[in-house]
Amino acid sequence: MGVRVGVVAALAALLLPSALVISPASAVSTADDAATQLIQRYAPVVRLVQQDGPCARGEAYQPTNVNAVLSNEEVALRGPWSGQNVVKVGPTAEDLSAGLFGYYLDYPGNALKPGCTYDEWSHRISAESPPTVYGHIVTQADYPGRLALQYWFFYVYNDFNDKHEGDWEMVQLNFAAATAEQALTVTPTETGYSQHEGAERANWGDKKLQLVDGTHPVVYPALGSHANYYSSQVYLGRSAAQGVGCDDTVGPSREIRPEASVIPQDKTEYLAAFPWLGYVGRWGEAHSGFYNGPTGPNMKDRWTAPFTWEHESWRDQSFSLPEGKSAGPSATDFFCSAVAAGSNVLTAALNNPGPVVVGLLALIALLVWLATRTQWRPSTPFRVRRRRTWGSLVTSAFRLYTSRPRTFLGIGLLFIPVGLVTSAVQYALFRAGGLGPLVDTAGPANAVVAFLALGLGVLLTILGFAVVQAATAVTVVALDEGRQITARAAYRQVVPRLPRLLLPLAVAVVVVVLVGLTVVGVVVGLWLIVRWSMLPYVVMFENDYRDRPLRRSGRLVQQRWWRTASITVFVTGLALLLGPLLGTLLLFATSASFNVVNLVSAVVYVGTLPFAAITTTYLYFDLTVREQYAASVVQAPVLPAEA
Repeated sequence: MGVRVGVVAALAALLLPSALVISPASAVSTADDAATQLIQRYAPVVRLVQQDGPCARGEAYQPTNVNAVLSNEEVALRGPWSGQNVVKVGPTAEDLSAGLFGYYLDYPGNALKPGCTYDEWSHRISAESPPTVYGHIVTQADYPGRLALQYWFFYVYNDFNDKHEGDWEMVQLNFAAATAEQALTVTPTETGYSQHEGAERANWGDKKLQLVDGTHPVVYPALGSHANYYSSQVYLGRSAAQGVGCDDTVGPSREIRPEASVIPQDKTEYLAAFPWLGYVGRWGEAHSGFYNGPTGPNMKDRWTAPFTWEHESWRDQSFSLPEGKSAGPSATDFFCSAVAAGSNVLTAALNNPGPVVVGLLALIALLVWLATRTQWRPSTPFRVRRRRTWGSLVTSAFRLYTSRPRTFLGIGLLFIPVGLVTSAVQYALFRAGGLGPLVDTAGPANAVVAFLALGLGVLLTILGFAVVQAATAVTVVALDEGRQITARAAYRQVVPRLPRLLLPLAVAVVVVVLVGLTVVGVVVGLWLIVRWSMLPYVVMFENDYRDRPLRRSGRLVQQRWWRTASITVFVTGLALLLGPLLGTLLLFATSASFNVVNLVSAVVYVGTLPFAAITTTYLYFDLTVREQYAASVVQAPVLPAEA
C-alpha cells in the first residue's frame, strides 16, 4: 500500500506543472513576502512641523521605534498597587509579553509639568534609532473580501491639551481584496487618518490625499497631539472624536520616511516577533482621566475590527480654521486660546492644586471688593456733562443704550463692512496676491507674515471702533440736548472730521506697535493706549487745536490714568469678548460650521461695541468736568447736574 502511494506521488510530481506543487512552508513564505511588499509599497511619508532646536516651537517627537524605550534604564515598569513601587527598571519586550494588566511604563519626567524634559529625551533616544512605523494587515470575518492595511505610530509624549506620556496614532488603507496577494493587484479604495478618538476619510484619488511616488500617502501629524491630517492647516475640534482644541499642522515642515516594520498577521507569529504586543498595561505614566498613559495597538478595537471602526468613527472632513479673519478676535481664535488656557489651568491644578485654588479665590475676592468700592447709582443718562462714579458710568450707559437700541445698533452696523473688508484684503494679500507662496512655504510662523496678518486686522478694528466712538458721541450729545438723531445723521457729522481723526490714530497705532516689539515696550504701549483713548472725543468736541489731539487726550487722562484704564479695559474688553464667547458656546452646543460661528460673533460686535462707546463717551465728559474742578478750592461731591 505504501509503495503504491509513493508511486502515485512520484507520477504526480512528474506530470503536474511545477508551479502548482506548493508546500505549506512555501505558501507561508509567499504570503509573508506579499505582506512585506504591500506594507513597503504604501508606507506613509510623514511631515512634521519643523523644530529648529530642542524646546523651540515645532514638533519635538517623531514616530519612534518601541525598542528605544524598552530595555532602557531611564524607563521604569510600575505595578498597580501604588504610585511609587517599581517592578523593574529597563523592562524588556519579554517582560511586557506577560500581559501585566494595571501596570504602566514610566518615562523620565512629570507628564503634568513636562518642561523640556521629554523634548530633550526624545531627541536623545531618537538619535540612536531611525523613525519607525509598524505595518499590520488585518481582515474581519463579517466583512468578507476586504482587507485593512494599518500603520501604527508611537510617540513618547503627547504635548497637547491632554498631556500624557506615550501616544499611539495610526493610518489605515482599505482594499477590496481578501489577501495581501490580491491587494497587490489593486489600489486602495480609501484611507482613514486617526484623529483623537475619531478619524477622517479620503477616497483614493481624492484631491486632499497627497501621494509621494504614486503610492505613499502624506501624513501631517498635528503639533503636540500627533492627530493625523491630510494638509498643513489649523484644525478645530469640539468633541472627543475631533479632539477639543486646535490642532496645528502649519509648516514649515520637515519630511521623514519612517522605516516600515512588518507585523505578522497571525497572532502567534506577531507575539513571537514583537512580544510587547502582548502587553495590556499603559504605555505612560499613571494619571486620572485623559492624562493617563494610553494602551497599545493590541488593546484597540480597530486592531481586530478595522471596518467596524471605519463604519462607526470615520468622517468625511475635518474643520479647518478659516483663512480670512473678521474684525476683532474671532470665535475660532478665542476658542483656540480659551481651550489652551483652560487646559493649562486644569493641568496645573491636577499637578499642584494649592496655588491654583488660592489664585481663583483671590480673583473672586478682588472682583467682589472692586464691586463694593463704587456706587452704581444714580444711573441717569442726562446730563452728560457731569462727574460720575465708576459704577454710574456703566449703569448710565446701559440705560441710554436700552432706551435707543435701534439708533445704536445702526451705528454698530459699521462692523459688518469692516469685517468683510478685513477678510477680503487679507485674502487678496496672502492668497491671491504675491505673499501666497510665502505663506505656503514659511507658514504663519514666519514673523513677517504673522505681523502683517495681525497688524492688518488690528488696524482695521481700531479704525472702525474709533469711528463708532465718534458717531456714538455725536448721538449721545444730540439726545442730551433733546434732539432726535439717526445713525446715518451721526455718521454725516463724523465724515468731515475723519482726516483729523484717522491721521493721528494711524500715528498712534504705528507708535504702539513699534514700542510693543520689546517686552518692556508692551507695558509702555499699554500706557500709551490708555493715554490716547480719548482721541475720538477730542477730535469731535474740541475745536481748539493749540494742543494736538493725541497730546490733548494725554492731558485729560494723565491725572486719572488708572480710572481711565479700568473703564476702558473692563467695558471695551468685555464688549470684544462677548462675541467670541458666544461663538465658542455655539461651537459646543450646535453643529454650526466655523464660518457661521465667526459671522455670529462678528454680528455681536454690532451690539456690544456701541455700548462700550457710550460708556467711554460718559468717561470723556467725566474727565473734562473733573479737569475744570481740579483747580477749585472746594471740591463738591458728585452733583445731579454740572457744567
